[in-house]
Amino acid sequence: MIQGDTPEMVEHVLKSNFWAYEKGPIFKGALGDLFGDGIFASDGPTWKFQRKQASHIFNVKAFREYTSDVFVIEAQKVLEYLGKAADAGTEIDFHALMLHFTLDSFGAVSFGESFGCLENIESKVDFAVSFDDLTATCSDRLMDPAWKIREALTSVGAKAKYDKALIRKHSLEIIQRRRAEGFKVSPGGKKDLLQLFMEAKDDEGKPLSDEYLVDIILNFTIAGRDTTAQALSWMFYLINRDGTDKEIMKTLIKEVDEVLGDGLPTYETHKQQKYAEACFNEALRIYPSVPRNLKMCVQDDILPDGTKIHAGEWFTWSSYVMGRSKAIWGPDVLAYNPDRWINTDKPSQGKFSSFHAGPRVCLGQNFAVLEALTVIGMILQKFELTLVDSAKVPAYGVSVTMPMLEGLPMKVTRRQKENGAVAL
Repeated sequence: MIQGDTPEMVEHVLKSNFWAYEKGPIFKGALGDLFGDGIFASDGPTWKFQRKQASHIFNVKAFREYTSDVFVIEAQKVLEYLGKAADAGTEIDFHALMLHFTLDSFGAVSFGESFGCLENIESKVDFAVSFDDLTATCSDRLMDPAWKIREALTSVGAKAKYDKALIRKHSLEIIQRRRAEGFKVSPGGKKDLLQLFMEAKDDEGKPLSDEYLVDIILNFTIAGRDTTAQALSWMFYLINRDGTDKEIMKTLIKEVDEVLGDGLPTYETHKQQKYAEACFNEALRIYPSVPRNLKMCVQDDILPDGTKIHAGEWFTWSSYVMGRSKAIWGPDVLAYNPDRWINTDKPSQGKFSSFHAGPRVCLGQNFAVLEALTVIGMILQKFELTLVDSAKVPAYGVSVTMPMLEGLPMKVTRRQKENGAVAL
């Protein structure tokens, strides 16, 4: 296995010589129960077909507007929860709240219906529990070459089968109900991801099977859920921790007030939230949602530093290491400084690879940012959030992504406007 934590190495593998590297069988085997034949664990023709279809769908104006509407609706549920917590003086787990928000949001974007997590924050939603548990199990597999033996000798394997069956059953029921009842198109022709893929045809002109639709839709749900929720959590930690310049939050709130006022965000207003996006990207630099990644070489290659890599060998890189490299980001690399994203050239995909790079760059990047900016703006319009312990650095899990192991305890108060009024 060859480790390469430089922008030149990453750009070479993900862009310049993309054709020489694939996800490979280890990735597919470990994450297959979760991703199936979806875009994120696939290579070759299967990946190309889904990439082409999704690329077209994500550029449809009506779908962009549909997602924007969904994010606002789900964020309003977040505000309801925060309002109750503020009035009662109770602490919240912001990390858990964001995981609920993003799962419900992408459930609605993907399947046309929320999973109900935000309506049942204090209780368990079966789909969400199995979704989280299977995600954790599959992540663990990538860290353990002997995972098949371990799962066969413990209850983990049986639980994974149960979780997979529950997730797929629930998803298939939604698809079959859609086929039976049809889809009511909203004003403006807005459609969810499921409907758009149900109307798609394969390379032979045939409709996609229900099982294939489950794989496709779940992949986008998974991709948009954990990564965005974790990035939002790390951002609210970083911006409120001891040592962070307090002017950052003031500048962010000022932008929210100027761009949104008392109104709701739209697909157009998020383009004006430049500072909020800088705050989000800066959090992703320090705490990337996917801290480490790998690719299998399928054709002999020579890396930029002259290292030879042979077919069957693995190349791995760490966005976490690169995001904390003084050689890449300068001497103040550990400082949370959104200004490094303002009025400067956009960093190359090799330097900032949180959304991957090259032909496999994240198609949903704009939607993840839209979702994040929507909930950031709506929260800061009405509430002030502070860390229960601003000196404590949250522990993170060692997995495919970077979850906060113990959540993010925060206090909530209603914002006092400059005129003395309380935001309701």
